Amino acid sequence: MKKKEKTKLLIIDDDPKVSWILTEGLPPKFDIVSARDGSEGIQMISTEKPDLVLLDIKMPGMSGLEVLEKLSKMENRPDVVMLSGHGETKNIVESMKLGAAEFINKPFDVKEVEIHINSVLEKGQLRNEVVHLKSQLDSRKQYDQLIGDSNKMTQVKNIIEQVADSELTVLIRGESGTGKEIVARLLHTMSNRADQPFTKVNCAAIPRDLLEAELFGYEKGAFTGAHKTKPGRFEVANRGSIFLDEIGDMPLELQSKLLQVLEQQEFVRVGGINNIHVDVRIICATNKNLEEAINQNNFRNDLFYRLNEISVFLPPLREKKEDIPLLVEHFLERYNRLYQRDYPNLSDETLARLMNYSWPGNVRQLENLIKQVVVRGGEGIAEDLLSNRLETHSAASSDESYLGSDENSDLSNSYSLKKRVAATVAAQEKRLIKEVLGKTNWNRRKAADLLEISYRSLLYKIKEYKLNASK
Repeated sequence: MKKKEKTKLLIIDDDPKVSWILTEGLPPKFDIVSARDGSEGIQMISTEKPDLVLLDIKMPGMSGLEVLEKLSKMENRPDVVMLSGHGETKNIVESMKLGAAEFINKPFDVKEVEIHINSVLEKGQLRNEVVHLKSQLDSRKQYDQLIGDSNKMTQVKNIIEQVADSELTVLIRGESGTGKEIVARLLHTMSNRADQPFTKVNCAAIPRDLLEAELFGYEKGAFTGAHKTKPGRFEVANRGSIFLDEIGDMPLELQSKLLQVLEQQEFVRVGGINNIHVDVRIICATNKNLEEAINQNNFRNDLFYRLNEISVFLPPLREKKEDIPLLVEHFLERYNRLYQRDYPNLSDETLARLMNYSWPGNVRQLENLIKQVVVRGGEGIAEDLLSNRLETHSAASSDESYLGSDENSDLSNSYSLKKRVAATVAAQEKRLIKEVLGKTNWNRRKAADLLEISYRSLLYKIKEYKLNASK
């Protein structure tokens, strides 16, 4: 988090003399803003992002207790010190229940108020330091999830360590399943924003017409169904980090608004007129070729260069196969512990098959396979999964992946007898399964009995060979 020169205080009190006295009497290290009623105060908490609120209990309209109740439901809300000329016990008790940090009776001495403010801020700082230390421990745990000692993974880890504790925008690039979200979370938890929110938004998973409201929030009445004002993800992430996954799928019309946040740290809610300032570090990820998207006018050139202050390229698993044994060991340990199993290490033959596979689904695919091995148990299960799901893929793709690659490096692979035989067997297997399914009118349980394989194995093969009743 960027170090602030001043601590911002928001005074919510209908008496203008209170704001004047405190503004004149408190030292200049405090940046003081004020609101005359509860509704205005809640709005200013969203726009001004104060470090601490001084809140009067008795006000016309919305009372201080009502304001405090609304604040208690907000994420990442500031500490609140209550001010009151009516020091009733029930008000003090109710304030504390709703999360007030201190309670000061009117009339007050400005020096007394300053002591209370400093006390609350110091407690908040200690609390944040504890959270930060915990986040650092959590970040080490997450760092352990970035498995790999290959040269390419070592380079990735070096970049993370160099830029995590900076304000630079990071663009994480790589195929699906390579671990882009793990890197994003590491960048956050290893930064000095670790004790603040980490907010994830998948730009591809949210409909285009809702994405703007999700990111930037909306005002009451902005559209049909907007019955109340709702803050967006950028406001929730204030002082922390926001992870924009699948940034390449963001609609072009929203990209200019994102550019404004990057350049000016402010935006306007849907249906709103006021600029809302936020202090957010942006981390993005994509599996798309953004340069190609720029050439096709689907991505803004200026936004690309603002997002691409630092690039982290995550290699696909096929380009760091030396990390596969470490990954297998890690996933076996994780799922043995999770499912209370004691599955041993894979055999050398099985591990060799893993090493020779192309892994189109990357680390995520390997993890899912190891999870099945642990849950179903037994090296025989592993062999069955590997034979049915890996070698078939490897053989079926051999003509494309080996014959179509560098002639000098991969020519010998194209003549692999094992791969050619496996491809032939796979083709015959697919033909036989299709034939039996046709004869049984796609009664899969009956077909599995006729083929003398398990029902689950048949389902795997149907999915693997992309068979359906219409084919």
